[in-house]
Amino acid sequence: MDYSYLFCSAKLKISSLTAAGFTLTKNKDYFLRKNILDGSFFAELHLDAEKQKLEVHVFDATTNEQYALFDMPTVNGAFVAKLREAVQNIIESIKSNCFETKNLRDKYVSYLQSHFSANPDFPWESTPDACVFRCSNNKWFALIMKIKYRQLGLKSEEEVFVVNLKADENTIPTLIDNKSIFKAYHMNKKHWITILLTAVTDFDILCELTQNSYELVSS
Repeated sequence: MDYSYLFCSAKLKISSLTAAGFTLTKNKDYFLRKNILDGSFFAELHLDAEKQKLEVHVFDATTNEQYALFDMPTVNGAFVAKLREAVQNIIESIKSNCFETKNLRDKYVSYLQSHFSANPDFPWESTPDACVFRCSNNKWFALIMKIKYRQLGLKSEEEVFVVNLKADENTIPTLIDNKSIFKAYHMNKKHWITILLTAVTDFDILCELTQNSYELVSS
């Protein structure tokens, strides 16, 4: 199963992998094997730092055969859920020990307030995490919200703060990298983009794109 979304939520600290139990293979990727469910199964993790890929497969410890149901997203039985929970615990441990997990939301909100003299407006009672920042013409140039990674096409139910910004439609194709900048979620993809408020996002570029959004909306 693909857990590469981790590279969008945090920055890898490659020097920490060995201490976490990973070994470097001849293929230049990193390998980790962990027992789960009291040793009746084990998980094999393959991490490719260059390609920013993390895959996990689960095996029956008695037969050493791969447990294929783990890799099928549509299979949601109780036992498979237990396996996925056990693997998710491993993923969270790796994220904590081997990745820089900085949340940019608060820093970004402070930037919006100081640079644009804009305060957050919370227009939707049903989504209290969502707020907008408006230009003097009362149109918003930034929408901060919490969504799931899968809503950006990534394979994870984990939630993340993002911001939607307006961008020049001619530059949007060159901005999209599907790592920190994505096609807009829940807005016109021809004119808007979605940016992760995580450690993988370059804050200077985020500020530059925000300035561009402000100018496009206020003009």
